[in-house]
Amino acid sequence: MPEPVRTRSLTERTSPDTPPVTLVTWAPPDRPWAVATSEAGTLRLGTAQGRWVLLATVLGSSMAMLDGTVVNVALPRIGADLGAQLDALQWTLNAYLLTLAGLILLGGALGDRYGRRRVFLLGVVWFAAASAACAAAPTVEVLIVARAVQGVGGALLTPGSLAMLQAVFHPEDRSAAVGLWSGLGGVSAAVGPLLGGWLVDGPGWRWIFLLNLPLAALVVAVSARHVPESRDESATGRFDVLGAALAALALGAVTYALTAAGKGLSPAVWVTGAAGLLLGAAFVAVERRTPEPMLPLGLFSSRLFTAVNLVTLTVYAAFSGVFFLLVVQLQIVSGFSPLVSGLALVPITVIMLVLSARAGRLGKRIGPRLPLTVGPLLCAAGVLLMLRIGPGASYWTDVLPAVAVMGSGMVLLVAPLTATVLAAVEVRHAGIASGVNNAAARAAGLLAVAALPALSGLSGDAYQVPDAVDSAFRTSMLICAGLLVAGGLTALVAVHGNVLAPEDAHPVAEPDCRYACATNGPPLDPGHPAPVAAERREGPAA
Repeated sequence: MPEPVRTRSLTERTSPDTPPVTLVTWAPPDRPWAVATSEAGTLRLGTAQGRWVLLATVLGSSMAMLDGTVVNVALPRIGADLGAQLDALQWTLNAYLLTLAGLILLGGALGDRYGRRRVFLLGVVWFAAASAACAAAPTVEVLIVARAVQGVGGALLTPGSLAMLQAVFHPEDRSAAVGLWSGLGGVSAAVGPLLGGWLVDGPGWRWIFLLNLPLAALVVAVSARHVPESRDESATGRFDVLGAALAALALGAVTYALTAAGKGLSPAVWVTGAAGLLLGAAFVAVERRTPEPMLPLGLFSSRLFTAVNLVTLTVYAAFSGVFFLLVVQLQIVSGFSPLVSGLALVPITVIMLVLSARAGRLGKRIGPRLPLTVGPLLCAAGVLLMLRIGPGASYWTDVLPAVAVMGSGMVLLVAPLTATVLAAVEVRHAGIASGVNNAAARAAGLLAVAALPALSGLSGDAYQVPDAVDSAFRTSMLICAGLLVAGGLTALVAVHGNVLAPEDAHPVAEPDCRYACATNGPPLDPGHPAPVAAERREGPAA
């Protein structure tokens, strides 16, 4: 990296809790004209450079989003082509989620310290290289390793996508930029299943990974030319590398135990599961003692924050389980093509794109308790309707009503859930609170994909047998519906008051988006609470 040609630390702050941001612009010796020259916090959305910055962040987040949606659709074909058993297909999803969930907070901290654009670009290049390795994988084992490496790239690039918008745009334009980022990212979520199904039906599943290469090249070109560098001047001290390693190892051990349990409760399952629990306990002990923990446990002194994260764990575990098994059920049991199976998820994305902003306004007006209670219960009703999906199922009469009801529940739930997480802590902790909630959602999805096949009796090559898949799908949908009901009841009991009325309690502040993520997984990532703010006073964005 060449030496910086200019460094400026801005002393003007948008709020007492906002630290000054250093803007660094980089000029390559052979291209001195290629310098992004906007000062931090001054870039306007309506300018040409503002549009380029928005394009770079949207395309960067779309890489991770597309990868999640298309891989789910492609799983049956990947298994058939590589001769993979069900546990290997589970790891094809979970290897990515494991490294992403374990390292995403560390990735945000690296961007704050060393420059958000620099770490974002490193993540984009890393993600593209891992995608090429996924596309070339000769065996499922190589694919799993490449997916884990891809998750590391995702942990580097995803926090920077939204953080760069927060750092470089003028305060008056930030909410609009976040709203556009959310909406345009949602479009890629809607396109993902269709594109993935078309690629799997056409040139083959390897192209779902090759698709990332031109996207990455475009992101690098636009970011290097138009996106200014920014960093947090107050970001000092040591990185919590030990905490990140313990978190990833604990999740990995528990995930392995749950996945291997599908083949029986062997001694290896018990030993690995116990090791995962011990590593989790060690992680908590380290976070209590380290001066600058990756996960500040003091956040959980807020009963509301703890309760909302429990709701997050239950509902996103259910969402991940549904999206993992639904596409398998549609293809193996109902005989749908990958393209039509991908199309089945689009109504959820469309409903959320159209109604998320209104749901955010509703949650602010009436408080979060009712949406956080009714939303999961409505989702549970949609999941129970999926029990009608079986051999000879009709898309219009069996699939569409179920996903429409589930999408209605999700739109009622997701926006207030995000805003409540942020409202439960002080404004200065909004960024890390959003990151913790995001990591909780991803960890829930990771564990659900590992556990549900074992709980429903699906293992080995049985995912290619229609009767076995149908039986496991029905059992799993009952479990997922139960998780959603548990989430709704938790909100009913533990969430009180109108915590989404910040003008009555404290001044509205711009959300700190350093640790909020772009998306991975269908349809608007059951690992990423959707941003709400299309208008500045409609509630914080994750």
